[in-house]
Amino acid sequence: MYRYRLTPYLAEELEKLERLRTGLTCGGALPRRWLGRLRREWEAGVVAASTGIEGVPVTVDDVRRILAGDCPAWVCEHDCGLVEGYGDAVEYALRRADDEAFRWSSEFVLQVHRRVMGVQPDLTAGIFRYKDVWLGDSASGSVTYAPPSFREVPSLVEDMCAWAQSAGDPAPVVAALVHARLAGIHPFVDGNGRVARILASVAMRRGGYNTQEFTSLEEWWGTHREEYYGAFSDLGHRWNPDADVTRFVTIHVRAQRRQVEMLWLKQAVECEIWGLVESIAGEILEQPPRLAEALFDGFFGRPVTNRYYRSLVGITGRQAAEDLELLTERRLLTRVFDQPEEVFTGAFALISAVASAAGTGLLPEAGSSVDRQRAHAVTAIAERIEREHRA
Repeated sequence: MYRYRLTPYLAEELEKLERLRTGLTCGGALPRRWLGRLRREWEAGVVAASTGIEGVPVTVDDVRRILAGDCPAWVCEHDCGLVEGYGDAVEYALRRADDEAFRWSSEFVLQVHRRVMGVQPDLTAGIFRYKDVWLGDSASGSVTYAPPSFREVPSLVEDMCAWAQSAGDPAPVVAALVHARLAGIHPFVDGNGRVARILASVAMRRGGYNTQEFTSLEEWWGTHREEYYGAFSDLGHRWNPDADVTRFVTIHVRAQRRQVEMLWLKQAVECEIWGLVESIAGEILEQPPRLAEALFDGFFGRPVTNRYYRSLVGITGRQAAEDLELLTERRLLTRVFDQPEEVFTGAFALISAVASAAGTGLLPEAGSSVDRQRAHAVTAIAERIEREHRA
């Protein structure tokens, strides 16, 4: 079922990815609170990107709040349900992948799909399609891809799982082939792309690529959709189990390598900024470290509500209100008044404090906006980290 060739270029990309796995390990233990924040940031980016590919109109900020139980008023209940469902599916799949007793099976694929379809009842959730389908332009009736008959789906998925269980190929290749095969079989009425992307992450996890940089491609595909959809041309216009998908595998592995490089730098910058806002909360304000949660989001210009903040730190609404009021009084946060609820975000003094602590300073231009000053500080920190990494 689908074949590929190990070309010199693909072998080189696999080698680069393996070097990244051994070379980008973090030195020393990370603070426990930051590890929780890192997991949430990764999850929000993954869920926003993958649901966005499928046309769900939510931003990363929206997803961050939805997953914290604070669905914004402008996001409909159905879309909130899809976001929550996808987040649940990712967590479930990777938790299962970490189990030593894990085995690829149709049952596992169906359980992932059931969660992907959202928290609201859906009659197609967790079952293989019961009819023949085609992909194309419904207005013109033109068919771009015809999957196999629905009668073949259960056995084809079982064959895919049996292969994945015993595959001896490099994990990034297994991930690419699982992705392509699930997409080609198209076993569900809806949700095939989301399930395929999650299964690719599971294949990476099972192959020893355990850190978050390696276990998802959603964020990369979300910003490179033309490349993503173009890769599927290898599958042809109808189901062909003997198709040569070397090009798809190569694009998939290359994207994996590029995303790892992008996410590593992003997370390194955010880790440093997290340490700085924790210092501001504890050493300058002499307050509990939980306030770093609000300061971190505020620094990046994200909306912070009472419900969102208290869900992160596990306190009452009254205590959350006092914390947010304190940060506002110290002019580190500011209220946003054009929202249907009370929302806070980072003020100029917060950007200045972080920039000063990082040794980057502020832009010299008088009257530079908060957004420009933030961008300046983030860029300066990123450039320094890259220099240190190359040294």
